[in-house]
Amino acid sequence: MLHIIDDEEVVRDALLWLAQSRNIPARAYGYAQAFLDELDQLPFASDGDCLLLDVRMPGISGIALFDLLSSKQLTQRLPVIFLTGHGDVPMAVDALKRGAFDFFEKPFNDNKLMDRVQEALSSSRDAAERAKVAERLAALSPREREVLDLILQGKLNKVVADELGISMRTVEVHRANIFDKMQVKTAVELAGLLRT
Repeated sequence: MLHIIDDEEVVRDALLWLAQSRNIPARAYGYAQAFLDELDQLPFASDGDCLLLDVRMPGISGIALFDLLSSKQLTQRLPVIFLTGHGDVPMAVDALKRGAFDFFEKPFNDNKLMDRVQEALSSSRDAAERAKVAERLAALSPREREVLDLILQGKLNKVVADELGISMRTVEVHRANIFDKMQVKTAVELAGLLRT
């Protein structure tokens, strides 16, 4: 989902139309607080999320909203592309250094902007997948993590049992728990999941 925050209605309408032309679902907000009011209830889209954010707006500025999202560690899952009619090189460089996905000056090239939006959505999807894998890893017990590390080294259950000083049956139980928690069926699938 593309979230557009701009205080100019004509810009919001143009951006909604551009998103629609690329089959990108989008919502528009006239000011940052309207977006913040919905942020906690906002379900992240399976196709990814991206925020097109005007720098200068009444109330909470785009930079202030970006700083707030950064402090909540949301900018990986919700990449920010800044839009401004008043941009300067230092502002753009600073925003990019602090983790903004991109920075466009108005008037912008429609196709280049939408290409970057699609890249940001893809980045958001990847971040969501990494977060899911991290959650699954966090659910493993310390012993299951030890078994996991040895499985990823390609060691057989007997070798794992010998190295950890536990029975082969215990290794089998841990292995089954690991596969269940990580939602995989094979060691190859597990290795592929953790490689991403």
